[in-house]
Amino acid sequence: MAVTKIRKISSWTLLLVMIISVGVLALFYLGGVVDPAAEVKAPIYTSELLYWCYLMSVITIGGLFIFGILQFVSSLKAKPKAALVSLIVLIAFAALMGVAYGMGDATPLPNINSDSAHFNTEVWLKVSDMWIYATYVLLSLCILAMIAGSAKAIFKK
Repeated sequence: MAVTKIRKISSWTLLLVMIISVGVLALFYLGGVVDPAAEVKAPIYTSELLYWCYLMSVITIGGLFIFGILQFVSSLKAKPKAALVSLIVLIAFAALMGVAYGMGDATPLPNINSDSAHFNTEVWLKVSDMWIYATYVLLSLCILAMIAGSAKAIFKK
């Protein structure tokens, strides 16, 4: 019964997030441009798209840390070694984000429309680069894990 309730909640949440995401993307792509005569076309709803992306990122990372800490606390008594591993994963993720933020470039972008100009600051530029670099690292780790898992399965036979 509990699994069914969790599955329903997660399905409805996924559906809601997808509907909102499609709506925000439709606004961005179909909402028009600030100045049609400009050399570089700037969509009107760029800020809304960026705010939605940042909100989804904050919710995801917040959930990761909240549920990671809850898992650490709940498994601390029963399995201290597993609890330590979950804490190390959280620390490694935080370190990855810190290093990626430090690597970010803060050079202001040229040709930014007035609607998006408030994102053309050092902090937002470094945050954007942080997400891009972290995505590269995590994607690479996923690919390496798939290769290692396949190699392990092949050599196990």
